[in-house]
Amino acid sequence: MFYLDPDSPLSLQSQLRQKIVEAIMVGSLVPGRRLPSSRKLAAQLGVARNTVVLAYQQLMDEGYLLTRERSGIFVNEEVLARRVGYQPGHQDGNDSTVDWGRRLHRVPERKAFQAPPDWQRYPFPFIDGYYDQALFPVHEWREASRLALGVGEVSAWSRYRGDADDPLLLEAIRTQLLPARGIQVADEQIIVMPGIDAARALLAQLLAGRGDVVAIEDPGSPEWRTLLRERGARLDSHSIDEEGMVPPASGRHRLLVVMPSHQLPTGITMSMSRRQVLLARAAELDALVIEDEHAAETNYLGQPHPALLSMDSGGRVIYLSSLAQVLAGSLQLAFIVAPAEVVQAARQLRRTLFGIPPRNNQRAMAYFLSLGHYDSFHRRLDAAFRTRWLALRDALNHYLPNLVVTAPSQGGTALWVNGPDWLDARVLAREAGRRGVLLEPVGHYYQDSIHPENCFRLGLTSLDESQIRGGVAELAAVIRDLSATHTETLDDARGERVGGALLRSRLAGAELHFTTVYGDPARIRLHPDGTMTGQAGYAAEDCDRGEWWVEGELWLRRWEQWSYGKTLALYVVIDGNQIKWFDRERQLVDAAYIQWPPPEP
Repeated sequence: MFYLDPDSPLSLQSQLRQKIVEAIMVGSLVPGRRLPSSRKLAAQLGVARNTVVLAYQQLMDEGYLLTRERSGIFVNEEVLARRVGYQPGHQDGNDSTVDWGRRLHRVPERKAFQAPPDWQRYPFPFIDGYYDQALFPVHEWREASRLALGVGEVSAWSRYRGDADDPLLLEAIRTQLLPARGIQVADEQIIVMPGIDAARALLAQLLAGRGDVVAIEDPGSPEWRTLLRERGARLDSHSIDEEGMVPPASGRHRLLVVMPSHQLPTGITMSMSRRQVLLARAAELDALVIEDEHAAETNYLGQPHPALLSMDSGGRVIYLSSLAQVLAGSLQLAFIVAPAEVVQAARQLRRTLFGIPPRNNQRAMAYFLSLGHYDSFHRRLDAAFRTRWLALRDALNHYLPNLVVTAPSQGGTALWVNGPDWLDARVLAREAGRRGVLLEPVGHYYQDSIHPENCFRLGLTSLDESQIRGGVAELAAVIRDLSATHTETLDDARGERVGGALLRSRLAGAELHFTTVYGDPARIRLHPDGTMTGQAGYAAEDCDRGEWWVEGELWLRRWEQWSYGKTLALYVVIDGNQIKWFDRERQLVDAAYIQWPPPEP
């Protein structure tokens, strides 16, 4: 009669209740029909009798079933009394006389990357914005939800009418979240939204109109680009450099849309000087600024910068943020901070477009914040992401030192990777996926169809630190397979192949200079006694020691910490003041500039 899935996250009792209700609603169990006894149904399903008894009892309490003395349990005949009497299964959409293709207005296609539905089955899912379940604060959120659903609490939040948001949540946002970004506002300057996408759509509707010139980042958010085009705005694309979006020098801009914390998709954090220039330029243009902080600023290599809103003295900046991306995917809660007049208009528009976010979720989030769970959760999240971020950089630097360069980033949850000129990131994504590695091509982030084809993103929200090294090693193997006809090999290398005693004598005392894949300067000194010292970073903050030696034609080296402390054996070619290393497959793996030791007097 029913099938209960032993692997379902629902209990057997919950599954049985669900199946019975479904059967009643679709007509499989008609009103007045008698159900099997609890003993008989338990035997048929292979479950404890008590499971069936409790399921029946709850369905009777809810009015789906009723009991008749000495007769058994029956489907309540009044359950479907208010339903219009038609048979939905008998309707066939193919019989419609309406030409829906002509009736439907064109819906703009929103270009966006989508991971496979079964992405969690891949061993190396480097995709940003998809979260592994281990990150969700189950126990803390359960406590907050339990408090929000208490009898007194339900009575309190269910009384609110109109456009008002939960006052406890507004207070928590104002006193706990915003001060960390340097923002001081009143409750009437905050509006809660059903997700970051809804917040963007509302602001686009409220602030952009036909013919308005809007400055956007390029590459940048596909969502913003689509929303603004739907409004008829004229988009003015501005490139991203190492300091963030380059502001417009002149024009008739009405609006500037920026992501200064961790720009999507590059991950670049806007510098303080660029923030000041952007605000000054907005004032000169008499333009508004939308500050989209889709992900809170988390800088792993320095201190976070204050929000643009906190630096704004002219009331031009409107700020929006999500209430934790890990939580937001299921809760759909975000908020906007703006002048009170803007928030008042936004509430009216929200009522029409989206409605008010569920107040039970608002109250649960208020408790999640006020109990300190949000802060402790974010500290754990930041620590986990920082560890993964550094592990990803180290793995790229170890396995792909001569083939990729990352955008200058101080934190975030993804790295923008520039591959060699010959690389097609779409081909790479396809081939890597066949080996269990998921990555994101970046073409959809550009406004024009002409854009770099050799760039891709590696996210770190969806996999554990323990998966990163193996995933990058597999990715490196794919890239090297694709590079067979594009990169230098030992057999066709320009320069002098050196080994044995000659190699040792030429490298003893030399200093090697190079740049890491993430843009930091680095140098290695090869001491004559076979030891070596290394320094990386603009302040030489990353140091290590190791040893080097020569065995026949191979140069070998082993660091204490760098490169996972593993011994690496390489062939060497010296081309003027450049040293090139080739692996045992005779593929070029790295190169450096040699500063030779001064000649002995």
